[in-house]
Amino acid sequence: MTENSPTDSVVVDCDRCLVRSPSACGDCIVTVLLGAPPAGIEIDAEEMAALGVLADAGLTPPLRLVTPVTGPETQAG
Repeated sequence: MTENSPTDSVVVDCDRCLVRSPSACGDCIVTVLLGAPPAGIEIDAEEMAALGVLADAGLTPPLRLVTPVTGPETQAG
C-alpha cells in the first residue's frame, strides 16, 4: 500500500465498486455516513486518515470500496 500525500484524494464511485452488494454496502463507512450509496464522493487524505482512525478504533466500519485495476501492470505476460 502506498502512502497518500496531503493533496491526494480518493474518489468513491459506488457504481464502480466490485463488491457492491447489500452485505458489503451495509457495512461500509460511506453507507453509514450518507445512507444509500451515493453517485460518488471525493474524500481527501485528511478525511481518509480520520476515517481510518475511527475504523481502527471500532467506532465505524471501514471503507469497503474495491475498484477494478487496469493498466499495463495488470496485463498477462
